[in-house]
Amino acid sequence: MHQTTSSAHEHKLEHEAVIPQLPENATPDQKEEHWLRHVYQGDRMPQLTVRAVLMGGFLGMALSASNLYTTLSIGWAFGIAITSCVLSFVIWNFVMFCSGGRWSQMSLLENACMASTASAAGYSTGSTIATMFGAMVLLHDIPPGQTAADVKTWDVTVPWVVTMFTLSTGLMGVFLAIPMKRQMINVEQLPFPSGTAAAETLRSLYSASIEAIRKAYVLVWGIVVGLVVGFLRAPDDVVANVGFLKRFFDWIKFRIPGDFHMTFLNRLYPRNMWPQGFAFEPSFLLIAAGMIVGLRISISLLVSSVVLYAVVGPWLAGMDEANRHIEGYKLNLLWTDAFVLPWRWSLWGGTSIMVFASLTSVALQWKTVARAFTGIRGGASSEKDTASKLAEIEVPGSWMIIGMLPITLAMVWLQIQAFGVTWYAGIIAVAMSFVLAMVASRATGETDTTPIGAMGKVMQLLFAALAPKNVAANLASAGIAANSASSSSDLLTDLKTGYLLGANPRKQFLAQFFGVFFGTVAIIPIWYLMVPTRAKLETFALPSTRAWEAVARVLTKGIGELPSTAVWAIMIGAAVGIALPLVERLLPSSYRRFMPSVTGIGLAWVMPFQNAFSFFLGAVIAALWTKMHRKTADSYNISLASGLIAGESLVLAGLAITATVVGLIWGPQIAA
Repeated sequence: MHQTTSSAHEHKLEHEAVIPQLPENATPDQKEEHWLRHVYQGDRMPQLTVRAVLMGGFLGMALSASNLYTTLSIGWAFGIAITSCVLSFVIWNFVMFCSGGRWSQMSLLENACMASTASAAGYSTGSTIATMFGAMVLLHDIPPGQTAADVKTWDVTVPWVVTMFTLSTGLMGVFLAIPMKRQMINVEQLPFPSGTAAAETLRSLYSASIEAIRKAYVLVWGIVVGLVVGFLRAPDDVVANVGFLKRFFDWIKFRIPGDFHMTFLNRLYPRNMWPQGFAFEPSFLLIAAGMIVGLRISISLLVSSVVLYAVVGPWLAGMDEANRHIEGYKLNLLWTDAFVLPWRWSLWGGTSIMVFASLTSVALQWKTVARAFTGIRGGASSEKDTASKLAEIEVPGSWMIIGMLPITLAMVWLQIQAFGVTWYAGIIAVAMSFVLAMVASRATGETDTTPIGAMGKVMQLLFAALAPKNVAANLASAGIAANSASSSSDLLTDLKTGYLLGANPRKQFLAQFFGVFFGTVAIIPIWYLMVPTRAKLETFALPSTRAWEAVARVLTKGIGELPSTAVWAIMIGAAVGIALPLVERLLPSSYRRFMPSVTGIGLAWVMPFQNAFSFFLGAVIAALWTKMHRKTADSYNISLASGLIAGESLVLAGLAITATVVGLIWGPQIAA
């Protein structure tokens, strides 16, 4: 059976070029019919199998440890899908070799399903534990006469609370993604760059056609370059804590810096302070993502970031410099001895833009979103129409309702029992999670960047009013939003991979559902083993965890602690977020491509300039390539970008795993 399906897949790949192109003004129904007729192959080969789920589950369990470590050390987590695809392919081929041919190769869609399980297990669990529960440990008072080493992690938050919270929020994100899939992937066809890269990686691994083999060579070269660059960019804390890496880099005497500071804007700031993040980051991850998402989104990111760093930032810095001596004056920006942080203030305005733009977009597309809940029943005829066939393979909206009822009850009860939240505030936290998951998913779809921290800050701001002076409630609400947002975005990224490969969405959903359980089983003991005490936690850099801690300290004193400029930023952001989608909707279709990406505008205000600059460089590279030689650009741009993303992701994940193993065995500080 596997040989037959493999042949069918090869035949399909050889004939990909003859698939008719959709017109730019295709209707949602035309897009779905085109996909079902020319791409879908979920019934032609194995997909949701026991071996795929087990392989994905165990890979995800291992990778969850690395993402917990990287979140504690550098403040962000790596995507799992591409890494798990390559690892699974290599491991399973080794298993086939050892079995003497008794085991058959996993099908293309089995590997895609495996990646969904691994992503849920490895990505949707550890980051919130590191940020939310890590912040709770930092905020826990040290008893008189004791030290940080006496503050036990399991005393601050008992294991059953962490377990139930992680499992419930991870599952919440999976169910909340159901109504978004049809709109963002089927209709709008957002790029989801990592999902696109994973699909391209799998196609190349399984292909046999001449054109596909050429793409595979390009992808492999991209992987090699990404591996080299990623290794040479090994994070400082990893090198410092892993002895053989430190000795190796001391021997070769060469490393690629994390970034190159650009200082020509310093003169715009008081005392020639450097605005942190105004730099070039020599990494292919975001440059390659820019090659996939294109100029419209990348230019929106860059221009919006320039406005922040060159106009708004200096204005706020000048205001702070002039008024900081006034008693009671609240600084807009975070100042240090060496630099100033403009984007820590701007996250309020940027997040407001993304939230209100997403709400407006949903309101304008309410019919499409409603279809995810209502579905369409097929007729009695044996020749079912496209809508009926899609209704059989898409995840029905009823699954969300059935899943969210017990999850909502569990989350409200947990918030009341463990964090002192009132029942109505608990319900509001769950309801708001849907809105913020939608915002985060759209940002991921357009830019491959999930603003988890920004979504958490919205909830912290809300709970400053709903539960003032309750630090636990403030952090718990942020954790609910952050974990559900990351889980939803992750599922939609995997569903994008499946959409491009022709997978059955229901089976991918189930794979993701199972993966959350694998991840929870792994990450809870790893958390308590890796961070048994507050003293141990404080040996990590904790950039994201410290941010959650700082916001909780400020906002639990009340919303009045925010500077007035932040409040104005929220209101202006709301107006921009509502206006731009309305203007785009009213414009003739031929002019809409000239409209900026409202998500890009907002996202640029919640991340450093260096990230927006990398996106722009990637988009320019792709545009110049297309202008000089359209044929090769159309054929190999995504393959090359996917290889660069896969290579750098693989090596950074490998380094993180190495550091995790070293940290668990010998502790995070290892002498060379």
